[in-house]
Amino acid sequence: MEMLSSSFFWVTLGQIIMIDIVLSGDNAVVIAMASRSLPPPQQKKAILYGTFGAVFLRIVLTFFAVMLLDLPYLKLAGALLLGWIGVKMLLPAEDEAADGIESHSHMWQAIRTIMMADLIMSLDNVLGVAAAAKGSFLMLVIGLGMSIPMMIYGSTFILKLMNRFPAIVTFGGGVLGWVAGEMLVSDPAIAGWVDGQAHWLHIVAPAMGALLVVAAGKSIAAAKLNRELALPEARHPHEV
Repeated sequence: MEMLSSSFFWVTLGQIIMIDIVLSGDNAVVIAMASRSLPPPQQKKAILYGTFGAVFLRIVLTFFAVMLLDLPYLKLAGALLLGWIGVKMLLPAEDEAADGIESHSHMWQAIRTIMMADLIMSLDNVLGVAAAAKGSFLMLVIGLGMSIPMMIYGSTFILKLMNRFPAIVTFGGGVLGWVAGEMLVSDPAIAGWVDGQAHWLHIVAPAMGALLVVAAGKSIAAAKLNRELALPEARHPHEV
């Protein structure tokens, strides 16, 4: 009760809320994109399980965040992996099996994708919340706990928009590419050179990341569609 009356508690809580609002948006996009091809009941499960799994990984990551962010080349590798995840999410979903077994498998694939992408994207998020908590374990727990409803409701809202406006999927892929570009130029191995010699890369790299992910995803999807359309012709070349 004494803490609730202190200005430190409310100022810190306000900072953590702002960090969660600002930094949880792209994580919500990941969750929505990973679960968009599932049947509605499994979408809810994937969002719920994926979010709680991602938050658990954030808790583990929090204890190593400062050390991990200082390791060179870690963000470079994470940026490349995140870019590839963005490309894969732009590809058309596979047909679901009639017996539901394949669908169930897709749900767990979506959960794994959510957890992996969130883990990569949460390096800066976790560090921001940890810094705002100023060493207070209670504030850290509150910050992580508040990120759960923001990610669940945010991703549910984005998922509804994606179902209504499919073009948002492309925008989501661009968001992942943008974040990958930001991660790339903030890696300790090159951050000093970028800040001193090529500060413009802080804008150009995210923009190029977004363009590359969208272009690669669309190109692969188009090539896959062309192959599928060519298969019936190859099997029945003389049919009219």
